[in-house]
Amino acid sequence: IQTFKYFTCACTTMTDTYEYEIIRIEKKGIVNIHLKEDYREIIKEKAREGWRLVQIFAPPLEGYGTIKFVDLIFERKSVF
Repeated sequence: IQTFKYFTCACTTMTDTYEYEIIRIEKKGIVNIHLKEDYREIIKEKAREGWRLVQIFAPPLEGYGTIKFVDLIFERKSVF
């Protein structure tokens, strides 16, 4: 699976530090809209790496009510 790693950060709470990773998947097609990659396979792969899916975010729609991309937001406890 080839993904575009859009953003990674680390956030600390009072007891733990978490890492967050956002993977953006672009759409393909004009009439028959599909995502360029299977989001289910990405979620499975990230779960094997210890990431937990937090949210799938789709921004406001573009023309004709279609999406431009979706962001998959993952979280895991930091090992640092």
